[in-house]
Amino acid sequence: MSKIEEGYNTWFESIKKKIRLAQLRAAVAVNAELLNVYWDLGKEITDKQNEAKWGDAILEQLSIDLRLNFPNIKGFSKRNLYAIRQWYLFFKNSFEFVPQPVAQIPWGHNRLIVAKIKNMDEALFYVQATVANGWSREQLEIQINNNYYKTKAKAITNFTNTLPSPQSQLAIETLKNPYNFDFLGLEEDALEREIENAMVQNITRFLMEMGKGFAFVGRQYPVLVSETEYYIDLLFYHLNLRCFIVVELKAGKFKPEYAGKLNFYLSAIDTQLKHADDKPSIGLILCRTKDKIEAEYSLRDIHKPIGISEYNLTQALPAHFINELPTVEQLENQLTKFENNTD
Repeated sequence: MSKIEEGYNTWFESIKKKIRLAQLRAAVAVNAELLNVYWDLGKEITDKQNEAKWGDAILEQLSIDLRLNFPNIKGFSKRNLYAIRQWYLFFKNSFEFVPQPVAQIPWGHNRLIVAKIKNMDEALFYVQATVANGWSREQLEIQINNNYYKTKAKAITNFTNTLPSPQSQLAIETLKNPYNFDFLGLEEDALEREIENAMVQNITRFLMEMGKGFAFVGRQYPVLVSETEYYIDLLFYHLNLRCFIVVELKAGKFKPEYAGKLNFYLSAIDTQLKHADDKPSIGLILCRTKDKIEAEYSLRDIHKPIGISEYNLTQALPAHFINELPTVEQLENQLTKFENNTD
């Protein structure tokens, strides 16, 4: 390739980046303008219904008239007008206008958040997390269903004592408790190797559950210490924390000796893999259950940064479903009746 061709290709790549950036800015601007229209529309509907005592029937008439006058614009169905009003009513007590983060995510994301979340702080958390992580609507729904708001930064760690600020706070916010591995399709009594195999087979969903920034390095990653080879369950590199993350996977309850073993692995990774510009490696023990006091005691005098989190393999049924399910005795009675009727 000639120097002219090389120069042209470099120049062309820079032009493409500028055009794509302009497209992104335009999309954000269009979305913000659309949400401003929806905000004003939600306010108009609310005010008119309050002043004129109009019921929900006005939404159907308004939908018909708007679609007749603006046939090329989607979003004026009765169902969407109802969602616009609901969205406006949800945010209006906290903001006099559409807040900046809300205007940065698409309408479908906003609609999903308002439909599923009733608490303002939680709603804004998901808005900001969507902006920060670039979640699609499907990814946002998965995180809401997995209670990301309640699990984030709930792991037991020694990060404040072992990592400098602000990395310690970022590391705390990176880990969750519990993690939800329901997508693996495994039963509660699954063995460690079964879980590990399923995680690798479902690596995209697994990384999504772990959170933004995790890059998969390998499983059963070998490290040689003296003349003995050891194997790390799962090894990651975190792009935001700029460090390796060593994950030890346990199928049962947390035991204090797990922390000592992971501390050993972290020393090996820091010596053999960590580059000069990398931050100290972080360890994460993923276990089925843990005793909070035992876990805190286990980390108290360890000088390597380690976190301990639980994980779920199957989601628990909602309480109202449990109340509606028949007991074993009821099922047996029904089967007995069925057998008697068919004799």
